[in-house]
Amino acid sequence: MRLIALLTALVLSMSVAATTASAATTQYEGTVVSINKAKRTFRLSDAQRGTIRIKVTSNTVFQRINGFGALSVGMKRVEATVKRSNGRWVATRVERSGGGGNHGGGGGGGADDGPNHT
Repeated sequence: MRLIALLTALVLSMSVAATTASAATTQYEGTVVSINKAKRTFRLSDAQRGTIRIKVTSNTVFQRINGFGALSVGMKRVEATVKRSNGRWVATRVERSGGGGNHGGGGGGGADDGPNHT
């Protein structure tokens, strides 16, 4: 009986940890203010949240931007989904946004959406 209780507790704690890890992402949207190609980092200035340094890895997904090399200082409407890893912000996704500054807050209807999109 104790073994079943222990296994149940272990499974529940693992599922909570997985949920917490996936929920620990944050979105920033703004203008690229600097790039360090050697360290594969860039700084993004978000009018609502300030400026942060973001690390790009081989796992970072780029959309509407042709990879890290296509980022340029002054590029506007860049949206980064980041997570905290070893004390730094690491990008899971970097893309050109349609503007609006919703930080992933729903609403739909971006500039890249086709007709009849809600």
